[in-house]
Amino acid sequence: MTKPPLGSTMRLVRPVPNVLGFYDGRIDGVRAWSDEPNWLDDGAYALGICTYAVVDGSQALVYDTHVSLPHARYVRQTLEDMGVSSIRVVLSHWHDDHIAGNEVFQDCEIIANKLTASALANNRTEIEGGIPPIRPLVLPNRTFEGSLDLTVGSIAVELRQVEIHSHDGTVLFMPGTGLLLAGDTLEDPITYVSEPDRLAEHLVDLGRIANWPIDRILPNHGSPAAIEAGYDKSLIAATQGYVQKLLRCRHEPDLARQDLKTFGADMFATGAVGYFAPYDAVHRQNVEAVIATGTGQ
Repeated sequence: MTKPPLGSTMRLVRPVPNVLGFYDGRIDGVRAWSDEPNWLDDGAYALGICTYAVVDGSQALVYDTHVSLPHARYVRQTLEDMGVSSIRVVLSHWHDDHIAGNEVFQDCEIIANKLTASALANNRTEIEGGIPPIRPLVLPNRTFEGSLDLTVGSIAVELRQVEIHSHDGTVLFMPGTGLLLAGDTLEDPITYVSEPDRLAEHLVDLGRIANWPIDRILPNHGSPAAIEAGYDKSLIAATQGYVQKLLRCRHEPDLARQDLKTFGADMFATGAVGYFAPYDAVHRQNVEAVIATGTGQ
């Protein structure tokens, strides 16, 4: 495995007007941090990760600060080179690969919902001592509950709190274009189950967002080509189907033994998501986590 300097394999994508994507990872034979297990490579870089910025004139709203300080510096420098002089940050949720670059934006407004702020504060020791460490962890300095309406230049954006993937999700919806920046609430090809005892609640909110007037979806994890084109609402349906099937694993041992290609054959056939081999391990972890939480749901 080769290990280039952090941030050196970043790709800038422009999926829609006024939105930049900062994509890294999904490169054969390349790891970003080390050959040993670590959250940066195994939870983000190997799977492919993209953070975003909504830009209008001199204003930008950065949606997640990426997986390292060099990545975050690249994001900030790119925006400043475009003439941006006012930057605000929104955190989609509290997981490491979305908040690792916060320090680069510590002089900016960093917005999160109250559950994200609490999770970061409560897990500071583990986050700062992780592999790799995020030290110092810079906490959000503005919080909200439920929803928050903002403008970036002339562009209206709505931050909406959801419980999908994690208890503290924040998605960013642009009502003028129907664009949803989804964070980890939606993922191609499968969701990464981090709170298996809450999957039934996640399904409730997946049903809720399915009713929103969404035209295009940009998740943080997915194929770079699909992100450049944008996903449609079939990504929501694929996620719903996968989670429903995962819950059946508690009662159907044969289903629980299936590999990802077999388990997800129906959703791959629709073209909503595409099989990607590094997610085999994610699927196995998902199944084990769901079974371990028992049969209560």
